[in-house]
Amino acid sequence: MTPKIGIALGSGAARGWTQIGILEGLGRLGIVPEIVSGTSIGALVGAAFATGKLAALRERIQNFRRRDVAALLDVKLAAGGLIEGRRVEQFLEGLGIAGAIESLDIRYGAVTTDLQSGREIWIQKGPIGRAVRASIGMPGVFSPTSEQGGNGWLIDGGLVNPVPVSLARALGADIVIAVDLNSELVGRRFQDTDSMKPSLSVLQSIPEGAPQWLKESVGPVLERVFQAGPNYPSYFEVLANSLNIMQDRITRMRLAGDPPDVLLCPRLGEFSWLDFHRATEAIAAGSACVEAAEPFILQACRV
Repeated sequence: MTPKIGIALGSGAARGWTQIGILEGLGRLGIVPEIVSGTSIGALVGAAFATGKLAALRERIQNFRRRDVAALLDVKLAAGGLIEGRRVEQFLEGLGIAGAIESLDIRYGAVTTDLQSGREIWIQKGPIGRAVRASIGMPGVFSPTSEQGGNGWLIDGGLVNPVPVSLARALGADIVIAVDLNSELVGRRFQDTDSMKPSLSVLQSIPEGAPQWLKESVGPVLERVFQAGPNYPSYFEVLANSLNIMQDRITRMRLAGDPPDVLLCPRLGEFSWLDFHRATEAIAAGSACVEAAEPFILQACRV
């Protein structure tokens, strides 16, 4: 009996585009996962793969500019985060990444976290776009997603399971290839403050018809949020590095307890979690990672 190959796609914001290159690299080796588990950005890339829209996602994001990234950010400060996230769902729908998870030929699951209890939640049915939205709910950035049935709130799965090997095995994978996007990032401070300027990001998401008083009051706040000063880090630098530390430590513990058959750690030290406009470079890093690990991958997958 041929073993079922699963892939566990990890969290890492913009670094997650690397996983497109990894999936394509595996395909060139004749390895096509039958099972996909994903956390945060890994849930998004995994959803594109599971719905047969990975090429469409690649084509779209390779043309991303910072303005295109800004167009996905629907600011709603009173909803438990800076960004509501509905535009992300619409973006996925526009690419054809839609439909019920249970109708897919590939088994798929997304990891999210119950905000009240801290429990790890596996979404294995229902609209795939909604599952992705729940999994990418980075605290302090995206608003929480209401749980099905309206009984709770869901936030980023990276808080509990940054590299979801356990979910891939639960879905039936005999061999698991895992992708860790955060192995080089602890202790790193982001230097490219230009990529965080509100003039090119969140400020453009404020509706044109919004009152002037709102723009004038929100603008300075967002400027402080997005930009660092000469002697202090920005809000997002603190948040991102804190999440990097947390996810690195959790990932080490989870992988020690449930190691994958192959662990891929692409070289992403120069990528900020806001570098969504650098998809071409990120995808190339994923391809290079697979190429470097080719002998180990083929041995583990018995190809």
